[in-house]
Amino acid sequence: MVFRKLMAAFGAGVEVDTVLTNTGVRPGEVLRGVVHFRGGKAAYKVEGIHIDLTAVVEVESGDSEYKSTYSFLRQQVSGPFQLEAGAQHQHPFEVTIPWETPISAIAGQPLRGMRLGVQTELALAGALDKGDLDPLFVSPLPAQEHLIAALDRMGFRFKKADLERGTLYGSTMPFFQEIEYYAGGKWRRYFNELEMTFIAGPGRMDVILEADKRGGFLTSGHDAYNRFTVRYDDSSGAAEQALERGLEKMARHRGWF
Repeated sequence: MVFRKLMAAFGAGVEVDTVLTNTGVRPGEVLRGVVHFRGGKAAYKVEGIHIDLTAVVEVESGDSEYKSTYSFLRQQVSGPFQLEAGAQHQHPFEVTIPWETPISAIAGQPLRGMRLGVQTELALAGALDKGDLDPLFVSPLPAQEHLIAALDRMGFRFKKADLERGTLYGSTMPFFQEIEYYAGGKWRRYFNELEMTFIAGPGRMDVILEADKRGGFLTSGHDAYNRFTVRYDDSSGAAEQALERGLEKMARHRGWF
C-alpha cells in the first residue's frame, strides 16, 4: 500500500491511498474499493469523499486536436468524519459503472488507445484535493464481445480505439468511443477502414458503424453509416447476422454487392 500525501498546500499532511478490490469490471457492474487515510500532525474534519470516474478524450479545435480528461461519473461515498492526528482510517465504497462506459480492456489486456481511471477527491479544510489516477479496466459486455469476435472472424484487423468529444443520439455521455479496424477478407473490396461505436443500456445496445468506403469506377470514396439494435437476450448468431446486414447495406453502391 502506497500512501499519497494530500493537502500539502494547506499544511494538513493527510495521506490517502485508494485500493480497488476489482480493477476489472463490465458496464452495469459494481466497482468496489477502500479509501485508506492516515492523519497528519493535527486533527482535521474530513468534509466528504468523492470518487470520480475519468476518461482521456480527443478534442478537435479548428485544425488541431488535443487530449483532455473528462469526468463521466462523480459520486459521494462518504459524509463528514473526524480524522485524528496520526490516526488511520479506512472507508469502503461501491460505485456502479455506467452502462455507456467505454471498453478499456479485452480478454484481460488493455485496449490500445484507451485511458480510463478512478480518482479520489478529498474535501478537507474547506478545500478540495484529488489523488493520483488509478487505472480502470472495463471489459466488454457479452453482446459486445460477440460483435468484436465476429469482426475478427470476418477478417477485420484491430487498429486502435479512442474517445471523441460529442454526444450521440440516444446517449447521455459527453464523448463516444470509436473502435477502429482495417478492413479485411471480402470486405476489403468495399471499405478501407471501419469504426464501431456502442451505446449500451440495461437491456439492449445500439451499434453504430462508420466505414471509409472505397471509390469505384468514376466515383470517389466516401463514408457510409449504419445503426442497428442488439438486445442482450438475442442469440450471438442473431447479433452477428445484424452486423453482417449492416455491413452489406453500407457496401451496396450501384449494384456492387
